[in-house]
Amino acid sequence: MKKLRIGYFADGPWSHKAFEYIISDNDIEIAFITPRYDTTDSQLKDFSVTHNIPYIKFKNVNHPEALSKISSYDCDLLVSMSFNQIFKKDILTLTKRGVINCHAGKLPFYRGRNILNWALINDEKEFGITVHFVDEGIDTGDIIMQRCFPITEKDTYKTLLDTSYTECAQILYDSLQLFKNAVVNRTTQSMIHPLGFYCGKRGEGDEIIDWNQNSRDLFNFIRSICDPGPKATTYLNGEKITINTAVFFENASTYKGIPGQILKKTDKGYLVKSKDSFIEIQETTGKINVGKTFGNGI
Repeated sequence: MKKLRIGYFADGPWSHKAFEYIISDNDIEIAFITPRYDTTDSQLKDFSVTHNIPYIKFKNVNHPEALSKISSYDCDLLVSMSFNQIFKKDILTLTKRGVINCHAGKLPFYRGRNILNWALINDEKEFGITVHFVDEGIDTGDIIMQRCFPITEKDTYKTLLDTSYTECAQILYDSLQLFKNAVVNRTTQSMIHPLGFYCGKRGEGDEIIDWNQNSRDLFNFIRSICDPGPKATTYLNGEKITINTAVFFENASTYKGIPGQILKKTDKGYLVKSKDSFIEIQETTGKINVGKTFGNGI
């Protein structure tokens, strides 16, 4: 059987385990590795040296010179894992089998950026990982394979990341097996939902807490950006306070009060009033005084 020859566009921990799966398969050949142009990931470079694989950076993968270079490797398929450039029309038709991407979102929902954070903020009970063909849209190509994983009350951004690092690698490798065997079924995303939805990139300032929310929303927000994220941020007497962990009390009474007010010190943190009840905050930085009220720093 002829080897499946791929170009690997990849970066970061998402791509490392997938590389290890692929390189151990004698029926798949990695023709070259292309990291993000501004990469800080040395692991892929090390892989390239160890396995004698060309390591090529492209400032613009769609530039004619880049297309010519990629074409010279005569790949069957181009594979993207945490790559950050948009593939345009000419590169999509450069190889026999096209371009595929692994996306940590349950397409056609959760297209776009910072998907794991948004899934927690939206109180989802599961998140998906999808391998799909790349088309001229953003995360809109036909689905090759999709798997879903539960989100429990104990899950945080970190635990979802840990799951994704492992499961993205597995589903991408399993998808490549379909290409090896020439049996690749495609599901058009519109067959699942006519619209789906997009998530926007989160940026500086999005970590600031709006205390005028209910307890469930505050709990989800804090766990969605915990370490290794920026951590939820609030202010007290002009001092920045970060919060890494929150506890949600399902049976807490609903009552009126001052959202953001620090109600009581506990063994592990502080009780803070929300719009509807209260939550416990833990793993905080800065000086916190009972009776004071958190603000947004403005």
